[in-house]
Amino acid sequence: MKYYEVSNIFNYSWDQVAKAFWRRYPNPYSSHVLSEDTIHREIQGDSLYTRRFITKTNSVPKWGERFVKTAIVSIIEDSYVNPKEKTIETYTRNVGYTRVMGIFEKVLYTINPENRWQTLARRHAQVDSQIYGFRRAIEGFGVERFRKNCNKAIQGFNHVMATLYPNPNSRTSHCLHVLPNTVQVGLRAAA
Repeated sequence: MKYYEVSNIFNYSWDQVAKAFWRRYPNPYSSHVLSEDTIHREIQGDSLYTRRFITKTNSVPKWGERFVKTAIVSIIEDSYVNPKEKTIETYTRNVGYTRVMGIFEKVLYTINPENRWQTLARRHAQVDSQIYGFRRAIEGFGVERFRKNCNKAIQGFNHVMATLYPNPNSRTSHCLHVLPNTVQVGLRAAA
């Protein structure tokens, strides 16, 4: 199993991010997202819980064609939006091809403790493969693909927020390489 962690700051308030969260797709950076459907929503304690079914596509490398017959994959996203605590937690996982490559992602959006007008997003992903003899290569490929898609997701989310909130000073997000009390961005092997 391989891990990837990254944090980034959106130059938008938590309230703006929370409103834009539901409008992430479509955007010019998400052409790989084919559909998104809300399949369940309810209040759980102080949080709005939502389960969404998302269909995405990604090109399959030549070596991967022996394991995967189609480039379309189904994904489940569970989210908890807590307006009292000012947090959004998302848990995303693929439900197809999990034996070949399972990806689990958690993102926590909070008010940036250093600037209350910004939102901090801490993203953690783990990639696992059960294919004997190809496991390391598939997991390495999965982490690299996830990293690239993560950058597109950040650009796309910024695009959506810039459209909703056209203040020129609020259009960028930047990645942090090290945050206090967090793991440095990059890969680390599972224990």
